[in-house]
Amino acid sequence: MGLWMSMFDFTRNWGKIRLAILGISIAFIGVAGVFLPQSSSANAGTAAAAGFQAPDFQLASTLPGNIRLSDFRGKPVILNLWASWCPPCKSEMPALQRVYDQYQSQGLVVLAVNMTSQDSLQDATQFIEEKHLTFPVLWDESGLVADLYQMRALPTTYFIRPDGKIDQVVIGGPLPEGFLFSKAIELLGEMQ
Repeated sequence: MGLWMSMFDFTRNWGKIRLAILGISIAFIGVAGVFLPQSSSANAGTAAAAGFQAPDFQLASTLPGNIRLSDFRGKPVILNLWASWCPPCKSEMPALQRVYDQYQSQGLVVLAVNMTSQDSLQDATQFIEEKHLTFPVLWDESGLVADLYQMRALPTTYFIRPDGKIDQVVIGGPLPEGFLFSKAIELLGEMQ
């Protein structure tokens, strides 16, 4: 009889339990939304997704002068968003360097955008020097690229075709080296 009474109480209270779960879920979504980058009206019509034109930006970099993404139109671009405090970001950098070393002379561009607004410039620079990275690293000090590309996690890598359209977006990492080489060859095959 005790088991039947417990089930009866559970059934009778099921509506209250569902309401409590719904309330907790709504509260969680509201709190999580505070920590996720929000779209601004400035990029309200853009989509940083496969099939769409990659949003253009200009940032200071490890090279002299600023770098503008659209300057590389006609070349395939691997655009990697990263931070020095992110273990998967750091793990995939040597593979990105090897892909760059192999295909730079054929026109492949690798741009690593450091989320400097969420990172330490000193730590990022130290990591670049330790790993002997030679591809351009750009400094997103204001969060411009994070906002334009509606970044949700690090690392995030965008594979951009020579026509400037995004071919594929990979959120998370580290990316396998074989995958990076395969995407580089695929994108280089699209050059006119």
